[in-house]
Amino acid sequence: MPALVLLGAQWGDEGKGKATDLLGGSVDYVVRYQGGNNAGHTVVVGDQKYALHLLPSGILSPGCTPVIGNGVVVDPAVLLSELSGLNDRGVDTSKLLISGNAHLITPYNVTVDKVTERFLGKRKIGTTGRGIGPTYADKINRVGIRVQDLYDESILEQKVEAALEQKNQLLAKVFNRRAIETGKVVEDMLQYAEQIKPFVADTSLILNDAIEAGKVVLFEGGQGTLLDVDHGTYPFVTSSNPTAGGACTGSGVGPTKISRVIGILKAYTTRVGAGPFPTELLDEDGEALRRIGGERGVTTGRDRRCGWFDAPIARYATRVNGLTDFFLTKLDVLTGWEQIPVCVAYEIDGKRVEELPYNQTDFHHAKPIYEMLPGWSEDITKAKTFSDLPKNAQAYVKALEEMSGAPISAIGVGPGRTETIEINSFL
Repeated sequence: MPALVLLGAQWGDEGKGKATDLLGGSVDYVVRYQGGNNAGHTVVVGDQKYALHLLPSGILSPGCTPVIGNGVVVDPAVLLSELSGLNDRGVDTSKLLISGNAHLITPYNVTVDKVTERFLGKRKIGTTGRGIGPTYADKINRVGIRVQDLYDESILEQKVEAALEQKNQLLAKVFNRRAIETGKVVEDMLQYAEQIKPFVADTSLILNDAIEAGKVVLFEGGQGTLLDVDHGTYPFVTSSNPTAGGACTGSGVGPTKISRVIGILKAYTTRVGAGPFPTELLDEDGEALRRIGGERGVTTGRDRRCGWFDAPIARYATRVNGLTDFFLTKLDVLTGWEQIPVCVAYEIDGKRVEELPYNQTDFHHAKPIYEMLPGWSEDITKAKTFSDLPKNAQAYVKALEEMSGAPISAIGVGPGRTETIEINSFL
């Protein structure tokens, strides 16, 4: 049985939550391998809508074990609040596992994130202000706090003190903020220790044993390919690796165990925050996509920037992730347009460029070259098979598949859990 990676093929918000949830009924483990509560997934189950931020989407699937891997950064207050909210709605969260090697978001990480963004002014990155970046920076600087540190108060105090030696200098001398007391931080962190302890485990060992035993393991990325810190539109990126390679480092499962890599691809394009976006629409079409698609960030509450489908981005995602399949979402949002533009290439300095430019300056100046595809007006939300779609909708999907470099194996035709057309099974 396979181990699969499921990730965003654009700038995030492609509908990974729905795809993960749909597969979650057939898999034994769903693993978040990077990011933190800066990622948001909306999952619709019947007439119930769930907004998940830190927890794996598989937590909504009975019989599935949700796992927070070592590559995730965990805000314990957010974690416990999210668990409490699900418990109140009758969701069983008792099977959750958390890697003891995952890093914790501390109160001073959140403070540094917020004051840094304000200090940058018009040069700000557009972070969520939740302490994600500073926590990853502490991890790389080897002054981070891990989940396992909650269970050795002496070690925790030493690590917090070491981290604050630098942070307090920054806060006081650069940002004119009061120094943070070590004792207060330690006290705040320790209050979560006993509540989290039942979930803490050696998740790398558990996942490898599960794969060896023939269990199905699904690795779920937060954000999207173009927000990857190495392969995205740097510096307008997240602080971790949502791309397929991150699934291995963020879970402790080697690449030879991965059998399939599925990219989630929206039928148009959106992004949240600052940075280049060649197909962005600042007109009534952009507003219509935003309104019909409900394009508002699950975690941030910010309106998403909207634009037409960008084929060079899809090809890039196929290349850097080694994608074997696409899950195309929100095709229904495009119903009603007489013609639908698709970006097939860019014009940069008067030259046609077929692939995503590696040079960030070129990408900032890229102008989309569009091909017009015929639209459709029929309601597609009741379609159960590919042949149920209008001919023009079928042609649109086939064109995107040919441009993107990997087969489209499933299509989302509505927000509901069952509103999906499966063309080829992922399992």
